[in-house]
Amino acid sequence: MSSSAPQAASRTERLWRAPGEGRSHVLCLFIEPYCDIFWLKPGDEFTVVPGDDVSDPQFTVVAVKDRLVVWIFEGGDPAKVIVDYTVIDRNGTELPEGYQWPADRSPY
Repeated sequence: MSSSAPQAASRTERLWRAPGEGRSHVLCLFIEPYCDIFWLKPGDEFTVVPGDDVSDPQFTVVAVKDRLVVWIFEGGDPAKVIVDYTVIDRNGTELPEGYQWPADRSPY
């Protein structure tokens, strides 16, 4: 990890950090409802940013072993699922779906 302190995510975005030192496996970030997948290596930081036209985005996160499942809702209303978002790394680079997919992992 970098020695500079990471910037905190605003209330309209969500920051995740993969557990770091001493871990050799990846963490899978699923973003629903389409199961878009991003793989975090130890020490990675990803920020999920809802689209510009989204008012009051709220995140629901379910953590299970080696996985985070994320839903983004407008105003916390489960009937208003947000599907327009961007995932960026700590440098502000937009990441494509499937980012860092491990070669030895089946997509199923």
